[in-house]
Amino acid sequence: MKINELKAGTNNVNIQAKVVQKDEPREVTSKYGKRLRVTNISLEDETGVISMSLWGDDINEVNVGDKIEVSNGYVNEFRGTPQLSTGKFGKIKVIEKGSGASEELTETEEYNEIEESDDSEE
Repeated sequence: MKINELKAGTNNVNIQAKVVQKDEPREVTSKYGKRLRVTNISLEDETGVISMSLWGDDINEVNVGDKIEVSNGYVNEFRGTPQLSTGKFGKIKVIEKGSGASEELTETEEYNEIEESDDSEE
């Protein structure tokens, strides 16, 4: 299944996608008075982008650049926009860890490695 196929009301969603954006976690209170942590992420594949909420421990497990697999998810609509969810019975799994670093930082690290190797030749 691909992101461009996901419409509100779609059930039993099994999809792989890359995390391209992650908001800062925030705390919310459930209708039962329980305090919960939640954050929003954006997932992307070659066909499009969809948002998804992460709850609890999933927040620390999933990062920008990771490729994840959502199993038995469903699509609802939040403020008029389709949103992927795992709900009670779905699962989310990181299948490939991303670097989580921006390209700029990576280039800086490469530059530092080049400088260090130049120093050792003297």
